[in-house]
Amino acid sequence: MSDAASSSTPDSDAWARQVEDQVLTLALPHVAQMGWSALLVARAGAEAGLSKGEIELLFPNGAADLAALLGRRHDRETLETLSQTDPASLKIRERIRLAVETRLDAAAQDEAVARRWSGFLALPQNLALASRLLWDSADQLWRWAGDTATDENHYSKRAILSGILSAALAIRVASGRGASMDFVDARIANVMSFEKWKATTKLRPSEALKTFAQTLGRMRYG
Repeated sequence: MSDAASSSTPDSDAWARQVEDQVLTLALPHVAQMGWSALLVARAGAEAGLSKGEIELLFPNGAADLAALLGRRHDRETLETLSQTDPASLKIRERIRLAVETRLDAAAQDEAVARRWSGFLALPQNLALASRLLWDSADQLWRWAGDTATDENHYSKRAILSGILSAALAIRVASGRGASMDFVDARIANVMSFEKWKATTKLRPSEALKTFAQTLGRMRYG
């Protein structure tokens, strides 16, 4: 990015966010046919009236930037929906179930888009981006649920929930809502059992790490 572009102002930031959102909206109807690609970014940018230079300025990483925008849009929509529920009125497992269900519903509004989006993020070159987006989603869901942990539990909770979100979305686009929520319910039951057991068992660090890895494996494979 050029020096001029990096020295943003509030007005320029607002313009960038508005135009990025517009380009994303214009891109979504073409995703099923074009996938997440440079051509998709170019087409949506042109439909938004942007020059090639403006497209490159706003989307320096091409389709990866566009995919990240969709993930963050889904996070915002999820929190907006969840804001209608007081988490304190629910048990912790009910909070997490509702949070995950709402997040999956947001991601699967258009199943063709969700399928191509998941496939794009599963590519080796996009795994780091996928991990960041999943972590951000899990962090926001846990914060809505009232989590205030600052020790290692802060990280383990988000890592486990990231794994649940990733696998549940894959099941959602492949087998439907019911199958994905059956998976979520089973994984939440695993986690609650693990947390209950951990609270009554004193583990050495090496044992805790091994058990945590096994728990993550169950999140992924059931």
